[in-house]
Amino acid sequence: MNFSWVKTNWLIKKLFSNYVWDIPNHENKVYLTFDDGPTPEITEWMLTQLKSFDAKATFFCIGDNVRKFPEIFQKVTNDGHSIGNHTFNHLNGWNTEKEVYIKNVELCNQVMVESKRQKAESSITTIKDNLQTELFRPPYGKIKPSQSKILRKQGYKIIMWDVISYDFDATIPPEKCLENVLKNVQSGSIIVFHDSKKAFQNLEFVLPRTLQFLKENGFVCDKL
Repeated sequence: MNFSWVKTNWLIKKLFSNYVWDIPNHENKVYLTFDDGPTPEITEWMLTQLKSFDAKATFFCIGDNVRKFPEIFQKVTNDGHSIGNHTFNHLNGWNTEKEVYIKNVELCNQVMVESKRQKAESSITTIKDNLQTELFRPPYGKIKPSQSKILRKQGYKIIMWDVISYDFDATIPPEKCLENVLKNVQSGSIIVFHDSKKAFQNLEFVLPRTLQFLKENGFVCDKL
């Protein structure tokens, strides 16, 4: 799979039905997701934006970033957002051997659980239940069937997306990124943004306007 479109079409969703692409509902809920964090300053700016619109989201974190910035990671969980696994080193599944990939996912999980455990001073088992570490998004959307099969057997849900903003692409102007979202969002959409320095020049423009649009049009931003 090499995704190069903004709106994921029904055929892809059907062919890869073992993955979660959207969550149809009758409550006008949509699901904002942020990949690649936590990132100093940027994550905290995003949390402020979300809080100002009473919006919840899901953060697919890179384990090495959680290790380097545990305080920022804890701010995400303190604000009541969901956490997802995005591998420890942002690995491309197509270019990674199965065993290496699975171990990298587990390392990310261990770092997140330990970070939460240190804060709560509780047992790892309890914290693992509280941290929604069953959510997994493969970096670049690239994962081999063999890798997916193992992770799903371990209890992970493979979360893809219905709408992608392309905020990470510096060649796309922020107005286009915003259009990518606003023209394609619908009830149940899972929308991808990025918690990274590379994406921030677009995200700074797009996120507050997206949140305003969703609020004005009766959407509810929920976590996965």
